[in-house]
Amino acid sequence: MTSPAKFKKDKEIIAEYDTQVKEIRAQLTEQMKCLDQQCELRVQLLQDLQDFFRKKAEIEMDYSRNLEKLAERFLAKTRSTKDQQFKKDQNVLSPVNCWNLLLNQVKRESRDHTTLSDIYLNNIIPRFVQVSEDSGRLFKKSKEVGQQLQDDLMKVLNELYSVMKTYHMYNADSISAQSKLKEAEKQEEKQIGKSVKQEDRQTPRSPDSTANVRIEEKHVRRSSVKKIEKMKEKRQAKYTENKLKAIKARNEYLLALEATNASVFKYYIHDLSDLIDCCDLGYHASLNRALRTFLSAELNLEQSKHEGLDAIENAVENLDATSDKQRLMEMYNNVFCPPMKFEFQPHMGDMASQLCAQQPVQSELVQRCQQLQSRLSTLKIENEEVKKTMEATLQTIQDIVTVEDFDVSDCFQYSNSMESVKSTVSETFMSKPSIAKRRANQQETEQFYFTKMKEYLEGRNLITKLQAKHDLLQKTLGESQRTDCSLARRSSTVRKQDSSQAIPLVVESCIRFISRHGLQHEGIFRVSGSQVEVNDIKNAFERGEDPLAGDQNDHDMDSIAGVLKLYFRGLEHPLFPKDIFHDLMACVTMDNLQERALHIRKVLLVLPKTTLIIMRYLFAFLSHLSQFSEENMMDPYNLAICFGPSLMSVPEGHDQVSCQAHVNELIKTIIIQHENIFPSPRELEGPVYSRGGSMEDYCDSPHGETTSVDDSTQDVTAEHHTSDDECEPIEAIAKFDYVGRTARELSFKKGASLLLYQRASDDWWEGRHNGIDGLIPHQYIVVQDTLIS
Repeated sequence: MTSPAKFKKDKEIIAEYDTQVKEIRAQLTEQMKCLDQQCELRVQLLQDLQDFFRKKAEIEMDYSRNLEKLAERFLAKTRSTKDQQFKKDQNVLSPVNCWNLLLNQVKRESRDHTTLSDIYLNNIIPRFVQVSEDSGRLFKKSKEVGQQLQDDLMKVLNELYSVMKTYHMYNADSISAQSKLKEAEKQEEKQIGKSVKQEDRQTPRSPDSTANVRIEEKHVRRSSVKKIEKMKEKRQAKYTENKLKAIKARNEYLLALEATNASVFKYYIHDLSDLIDCCDLGYHASLNRALRTFLSAELNLEQSKHEGLDAIENAVENLDATSDKQRLMEMYNNVFCPPMKFEFQPHMGDMASQLCAQQPVQSELVQRCQQLQSRLSTLKIENEEVKKTMEATLQTIQDIVTVEDFDVSDCFQYSNSMESVKSTVSETFMSKPSIAKRRANQQETEQFYFTKMKEYLEGRNLITKLQAKHDLLQKTLGESQRTDCSLARRSSTVRKQDSSQAIPLVVESCIRFISRHGLQHEGIFRVSGSQVEVNDIKNAFERGEDPLAGDQNDHDMDSIAGVLKLYFRGLEHPLFPKDIFHDLMACVTMDNLQERALHIRKVLLVLPKTTLIIMRYLFAFLSHLSQFSEENMMDPYNLAICFGPSLMSVPEGHDQVSCQAHVNELIKTIIIQHENIFPSPRELEGPVYSRGGSMEDYCDSPHGETTSVDDSTQDVTAEHHTSDDECEPIEAIAKFDYVGRTARELSFKKGASLLLYQRASDDWWEGRHNGIDGLIPHQYIVVQDTLIS
C-alpha cells in the first residue's frame, strides 16, 4: 500500500499540473480578449476616419477657421480616452500613427476646394466603410479559427492528463505487487526456518508410533512450504505483469509529454502569429489605398502642404502588418509569450525521465518509430501541397487589396468650359461597374483561403505532435546522431587571408585607425561614407596593401568604418554561422545578463579558434568605442544595430523583422559582456585588441610562460621604484578620455596633466595621475617635446 506521504506527493503533482493548465487557459482567454480589443479599436479608428472626412467636407467652405476646430475635436477625443495606457501603447502601431499624423496635418490646412470636398464624400469615406466591413468579417473568421486552435490545444492538455493518471495508476499497482512479493518471500523464509528447527529437535531413536506421527508432521510442513512457494510464484508473475504495464504507461506519458510541449510551442510561436496575420489580412493594404487617395488629392491641391504631407506619406508607406504584429506581441508579451515547458513529474520515486528502450519494449518502439516516420513523410507531402495552395490564394488576395487605384490627379484637370467636377469623379474607383464583381471574387477567395489555412494549421499541428514523438523515439533508439561537419569545413571565416595571420589585415588596420583617430567621431558606423573612397580603400586591401598604415589622418572616418562593415558583410561564411543561429536566439530570451553571457559563451566555444580570435578582437574594440558614446552618439545598442546585419544573417523562412531585433539584442549583449563571453588570452592564444589601436600577441614565450601588458611592465615598474631618484619625470597632456581596464591602468580625462616616469613598452608608460602610480597608454597622450631626450 502507498504511504500517506507518497499519496500526498501524488496529489501535489496533480495540483501543480492543474495550476499550469489553468494558467494556460487564462492566457488563452486573455489572447481572445486582446484580439477583440484590437478589432474594436480598428472599427473605432475606421469610424473616426469616416466621421472625420465627412465633417471635413461639410466645413470645407469655411476651411481656415473650422478645420482647426475639427482637428482639436479629435485630438481631445484621443486625450480623453478612458484607458490612457492602452491608447498610449496603440500609438506605436502604424495605422494609429497614420491617424495621429493626419490630425497634425489638418491643423496646417488653410484653403478649401470643391473637388477636395467631393473626393471626401464620394471616394474616401466609402473606402473606409469597405475596410470596416472587411475587417469585421475577417476578424470573425479568424476568431473561429483561433477558437478551434485553442480547443485543440486544450484537448492535447487533457490527453496528457489522462496519460499521466494512467501512468500513476499502473506505477502504484507495480509498487503494490512488489510489496506483496517481498511479503511472500519473507513468509517462505520463515516457514523454511521453522521446519529446520523442528527437525533438529527430533531424537535419532524413537518408538514406531512416534515415528509415524513425526513423518505425518513433516509431510504437513512440506505441504505448507509448497503452498507458500506457489503463492510466491503467483505474486512474482503479478509483479512482472504490473511492472511491464508501468513501463509502457510511463513511455506513453513521456511521448504524450513531448507531443504536448511541441503542440504548445507551435501554438504560441507559429499559430498565434498566423492568427494575427489573418486578423490583419488586407486591413493595412486597404487603409493604405484610402489614405493614398487623400494624399493624391492634397498633393495636387497645394504644393505648400508638402512638408506635413511627406510625414503622413512616410507613415502610410510604413503601414506594415508584420511590424504591427511584432509590436503588438511585444506590448502584450505576458499574453503572447509561450508558457514554460511541461516537465516530467516523477511518481513515487520513479526518476526515470527517459524512454525505456530495453526489451521487451524495444522492438515495439522500433516498429512505432518506423510507422511514425512513414506517416510523417506522407503528411508532410500533403501539407506542403496545402501550403502551396494557401500561399497562392494569399497572393491572389494581396493582389486584390493592393490595386494601385488611389491616384485622383485626373480630378484636378480642368478645361476652359469649366466642366463639372462630378463628371470626372464619376469615373473613379467607387463608380466602376466591376467593383461588385471584384468584391464578390475577393470574398470568395477569402473563404477558400481560410479553408486552406485551417486545413494547413490542423495538418501542421498533427505533424508537430508526431514529429516530436518520432524524434524522441529516434533519439532514444540511437538512430539519429548529430554531426558538426559544417563547422569542421569552416577552415577560415576570412577570405584572401594568410592562415598564419589570425586577424585579417583589413580588420586590424581599420580598427587601429578608428581607435587612434575616430573614437569621438559622431555617428561612426551609422553615417555612410564616400562610396568612391570606400572602393579605393577596399581595392587597396585586396591588392595586399595597407592604405591606412602610418599616423596620417587624411582619410574620411565614415568611409573607413564603411570598409570594415563591408568586409564582414561580404564574407562567404558569416562570422556567426547559421547553424548556431537558433542556439544564440535562445540565449537572448534569458533575462539575467550574466546567465545570458554564460550561455552565449558555451554556444560560441564550438567555433574554430581563428573565428573566436577575430570575434574577441572585434568586440573588444566595439566595447571600447561604446565608452565614448557621449561624444560619438554610438552606445552598445546603436553599434549592434549597425553591425547586426553584417555579422549575422537571418535564415530564410524566419520573420526578418522580429529576428533582426533579437540579433541586435544579441550583438549588444556581446559588446557589453565580451570579457565574460570570449576566452582570455591565456585560454585562447592569439592577438588581442589594445586600446591604443594596436594588436598584441599572446603566445607562449621561449620559457613556456604567457606574456601580457601587465606582465611585460612588472619588471619595468620594479626598476622605476628603485630608481626614482635617478630619473626626472616627463610631463604629458591627455588627448582623449581614458578609462582603465585593470587596477594597473590609470583613468583620466581629456586635457589632464600627467607625469611620465619611463616607457614600460612601445604602447605604455609608467606614470602618475592625481597622486596614483600606474600605466598610461601612449596613444592617448601628447608628450612635451622639450622634455624628451
